[in-house]
Amino acid sequence: MAPSPEEPHPPPSEEASPGDSSPPQGPPEGPPEGAGELARQVEELTRLLTALTETVRREHDRAAHREEVIDRLHTENQRLRHGLLEEALTPVRAGLYRLHDTAAREAARWQASDPPPAALAGPLLSALADDVAEVLGRTGAERVGVKPGDAYDPAVHRPVETRTVDADADGTVVEVLVDGFAQGERVLRKASVVVGRAVTDGKDDDDEESE
Repeated sequence: MAPSPEEPHPPPSEEASPGDSSPPQGPPEGPPEGAGELARQVEELTRLLTALTETVRREHDRAAHREEVIDRLHTENQRLRHGLLEEALTPVRAGLYRLHDTAAREAARWQASDPPPAALAGPLLSALADDVAEVLGRTGAERVGVKPGDAYDPAVHRPVETRTVDADADGTVVEVLVDGFAQGERVLRKASVVVGRAVTDGKDDDDEESE
């Protein structure tokens, strides 16, 4: 009788090892270790950047609003100052108009074929000076009342020259050459004056020289 053919045996590599019950290994399941923490950090950074962007936008809007307010206030201030200046100049212009008309009218009279007497020139010029002082007064510059006989005051007087006077008039104003003007307590222009100086007699001078 012929022998029975032997059954084929699987290759050694394909044979299961006795006692090996572990399941076959496949691809890893779920996110890798640490991926959740990284995602949380990215989300936090995104939130912070969004908040920072919003803060910068608000600050920019505030700065633009401040600039707009400053420009508007500057414009209103300039308009107000211009209005106040025009209001202050109105009476000055009125006085200058009157002064102009007076000077033009008197100039025409003096240029006529029969001009007024020369003796009227002094009072006319004095009246014109008074009109100018009135206009200056409307700007706050008041004429300082200085007259001969006043004691010399360097705060309001500017000595132009000296003149020999009696002893009792020594250090006083002899003549007012140019009027002074002041605004309240502030002297705008000192009055130009001639100051009197008493001369001692020669005997006293000789005594002082001998000493």
